[in-house]
Amino acid sequence: MKSVNIKLSLAENVKSFVNIVCRFPYDVDLRAGRHVVDAKSILGIFSLDLSKPVTMEIYADECDDLLEELKPFMA
Repeated sequence: MKSVNIKLSLAENVKSFVNIVCRFPYDVDLRAGRHVVDAKSILGIFSLDLSKPVTMEIYADECDDLLEELKPFMA
């Protein structure tokens, strides 16, 4: 499992983020405090407090391809 902090400040960023994550077969969650949502769910992401960076948890060890595409969102 890998954890990375990401920042999703605009609605367009959330849409782009979900489009990228959905193309990969990995299970990915976003965690803000004690709230955890599926990173492939736009509605779930909007239920989080996006004013601060959130933690993305990828449940795979070899996920460098996904991390490379998500670099613009990393905090």
